[in-house]
Amino acid sequence: MPDEESVSEVDPSTALTLSGPERQVLEALRAAPHVLQEESALLDRTGLAADALRGSLERLRSKHLALATEDSWVERKLTRRGEEARARGLPERRFLFALRRRGGTLTPDQVEAEGLSNEEQAAAIGILRRRHYLADGMPFHWTEPRPDVDRPFPEEEVLQQVATGAKEVDAAVFSQLQRRGLVLTERHSVRRWLPSPEGIALPLPEAGRPLAGALTPSLLSSGEWAHVSFRPYDVRATVPYLQGARPHPYLAWLEEVEEILIGLGFEEAEGPLLETEFWNADILNMPQEHPARSVHDMFFVNAAPGAPLPPDLIDRVAAVHEGRPMPGETLPVSPGWRTPYARDRARRPLLRSQTTAVSARYLAARPAPPFRMYCIGRNFRPDALDARHHIEFEQCEGILGDSGITVRDLVGVFKAFAEALGISELKIRPSYFPFTEPSIEGFVRHSRLGWMEIFPGGMLRPEVLRPLGIDVPVAAWGIGITRLALVALGYNDIRDLYLDDRARLTGRPD
Repeated sequence: MPDEESVSEVDPSTALTLSGPERQVLEALRAAPHVLQEESALLDRTGLAADALRGSLERLRSKHLALATEDSWVERKLTRRGEEARARGLPERRFLFALRRRGGTLTPDQVEAEGLSNEEQAAAIGILRRRHYLADGMPFHWTEPRPDVDRPFPEEEVLQQVATGAKEVDAAVFSQLQRRGLVLTERHSVRRWLPSPEGIALPLPEAGRPLAGALTPSLLSSGEWAHVSFRPYDVRATVPYLQGARPHPYLAWLEEVEEILIGLGFEEAEGPLLETEFWNADILNMPQEHPARSVHDMFFVNAAPGAPLPPDLIDRVAAVHEGRPMPGETLPVSPGWRTPYARDRARRPLLRSQTTAVSARYLAARPAPPFRMYCIGRNFRPDALDARHHIEFEQCEGILGDSGITVRDLVGVFKAFAEALGISELKIRPSYFPFTEPSIEGFVRHSRLGWMEIFPGGMLRPEVLRPLGIDVPVAAWGIGITRLALVALGYNDIRDLYLDDRARLTGRPD
């Protein structure tokens, strides 16, 4: 039973006026005063439309004439993809069985012949490598010692539990399956109503009595105001509770940007703010003596220990930097920088200066195409503070990779992105970055600050892709999303985006 609300004494000589639908609903509730009635039953009894019924019930509750209780529950279900995965097997399970059928080795062409789509291949390879079923390198082969292929995965057990309606499942595994689009949750609720003690005791007004909600010009001009009764105000009715808190304009805009990127078919990735020089620069083909890697352009963290790095990957990156053939190959990828590669420096910790480090980690974790990834994250550089620069800023990183991808596709992404944000003035010109070739820069015009470089990007160089085992073209970008916010939101100073003074941000007081 719902909690009883406080009831004031009813003066039987005073009949509270109700609208026609409110009267119908209250009479239906009073027909069974001690029985909780579902809204579906009230629809049948009153003959009202669903919206009219719910509105009348809420108004009756605000007038202390009706009480409600609500029961809610969550139902776990398999999606269509989840049903297919349960019937055919998860991609990682089918990949393992294919590997066993092929004698323990698989080439990319053989994987495709096994009927695994590009998306399924990428998911299976990433999962199996993280769980140490697959060794690094090509062709695909087991780790040593050889894993137990027939041992069920936790995901398979949870899929079965969801399909059979089990009440308890592993929440972490279910969340992973949900992110993969294999399961979903549906929330259900049922609301039941009954009259309050005051609603039972209240004398109802005479049926058919004309009631007016407001004194209108037509009532005054026609003289009808003298022949109608006016609905009184209920001073006890609840009013909306207004809170002072508002979403920060910049953060709200970033959420809009994420919705645009998801709508363009990209998935989100994240990475640590405390990085190493390896992921922040080395793997991106930036020479270790590059001026942009000095103390004037990066925040180094002396108190933090250097993080361990993948030994096979650092060997391949070192070979590329020094212009040597990578392990297992006979020819170098390029002449390299022809300077000794310092592995101790690669482990040195720093605050991330670019979200391209997230792209590198993403490609290293799942080297099978296609790639459509974005990341909006905080970066740190010791810049001089002015209207265009800040020591903390966000970048919108992204990669687009598959067979046939060219720089024209990257230009198309920039144009579609700018158009979705309502930005019409965009110009693009060639540029240079150590880890892309060809490289481009997109400029957006600010009404006060002029043209600002916001859309840098290009095609990742072989020196970046080959150590990661990727042989398809990959377009990458690192949009200056903070500067773009100045144009989209109409601000003139990048420092204003980090204020907590709402009056200054919005131009009006709270």
